[in-house]
Amino acid sequence: MAGAEPDPRRWRALAVTLTAGFMTLLDVSIVNTALPSIERGLNTGAGTIQWVVSGYALAFGLVLVTGGRLGDALGRRRMFLIALAAFVLTSALAGAALDPAMLIAARLAQGCAAGLLTPQNSGLIQDLFSGAERGRAFGMFGAVVGISTAVGPVLGGVILALFGDAEGWRWVFYVNVPIGVVAFGLAMKLVPVTERRKMRLRAEIDFVGIVLLAVAVLGVLLPLVQSERGGLGRFWWLFAVAVVFGTAFVWWERYVASRDRPPLLDIRLFTTTPGYASGAAVGALYFCGFAGIWLVFALFFQQGLGYTPLQSGLAVTPFALSSAASAAVAGRLVPRFGRRLTVTGLSIVALSMLAVALVVQLVPSSAAGFAVAGPLLIGGLGGGMVISPNTTLTLECVPNRLAGVAGGALQTGQRIGTAIGTAVLASVFESVVATGGYQNGLTAAMCCAAGLTGVALVLAILELRARRRRATLSEDRRAAQAAADIHRA
Repeated sequence: MAGAEPDPRRWRALAVTLTAGFMTLLDVSIVNTALPSIERGLNTGAGTIQWVVSGYALAFGLVLVTGGRLGDALGRRRMFLIALAAFVLTSALAGAALDPAMLIAARLAQGCAAGLLTPQNSGLIQDLFSGAERGRAFGMFGAVVGISTAVGPVLGGVILALFGDAEGWRWVFYVNVPIGVVAFGLAMKLVPVTERRKMRLRAEIDFVGIVLLAVAVLGVLLPLVQSERGGLGRFWWLFAVAVVFGTAFVWWERYVASRDRPPLLDIRLFTTTPGYASGAAVGALYFCGFAGIWLVFALFFQQGLGYTPLQSGLAVTPFALSSAASAAVAGRLVPRFGRRLTVTGLSIVALSMLAVALVVQLVPSSAAGFAVAGPLLIGGLGGGMVISPNTTLTLECVPNRLAGVAGGALQTGQRIGTAIGTAVLASVFESVVATGGYQNGLTAAMCCAAGLTGVALVLAILELRARRRRATLSEDRRAAQAAADIHRA
């Protein structure tokens, strides 16, 4: 959009695309609340029904980069509409499932649709907005990511309370249908049409790269998403497979680029795009700590304190509310404060996690739900200062033609971070609970989450210093150019 008049419909288009994006991210966590109801309703075991969550997460993570590349090649509006229609259809199929096999298949397809849709959001923001407006748009995007992650258990509990335990789980999926249909109609009207490029799909899409990356991501995610069912013990060898295929993927992408053909993921995004590699690492590490704590809180409140799913979700709502407000404000402040926002936000989140760890040791278990509200409220303020500014700054120097695949790679890192964090924190929590009780388990898990967030903080500080060095070099170059111009005159 550089050099062109901004589309007057851009903010309304953003609201529509973010609504759809909210549904796809919400479905990562909202189903956790309904698993016992699904297990009883379909008369199956917990091991099978866990794939309702794991299958979605796997499929989502596997196709993010491919979805971004398809959006870059075929047009983001077209890919957004295709993916949204598929997400609505598969949501309806999941809600109407007659047996566990049908539900798991629908969830796998739903995850693929979500993975194709999500990168279009960041790509559309890159296309439709520039300058300070882009920061505001990514602020809204960050608010959506933060809220969807935190409020899933709350909304799941509300739906089950409204529709009953027997059939309520179906409405966890059905609720996407009317929202998705309305979003599809509005997107047809508001999202700008992009010019279709004349191309052959086989020549434009790197199918070998898709396979190599899919196997590499699968090798990392499958053991992690199945960790609660002994996945690390059964599937540990897949980590070695992931290393082999990941190495082959990097080699292949470099080979494809050297032949002047479009790679699936241009490795130069990580090697020559200022701030992209470090920003992606900060995001992945933050999600290790941030996204992993919600399962721990659910286990603590529901198993340890006997809360209902709705009560458990409401207990962590302060984080979601303050995170949403903070993200919207932080997006506007990115041009002024830059990476300092991320550093400040990560510091606040790490301290709030340590505060939770301390508070649950000082108060009786009956008051724990109220006692953690304050630290979570403050932590949410810091969390909102991390996601949207980090996304804006990470994609800042990415060319618009690569915006979709860059956003997809960024989201893939976050999904892998979520899987790692959930596996690690849940394992720490359960191992400590077995010997020291639920309060000590929560304390240990929160200290671990604070440590992961601290590593992200160190990387953010290093990137802040690197940005300052790049700014100094740019100023020196401009001064030298100005002196040369004067000399020639």
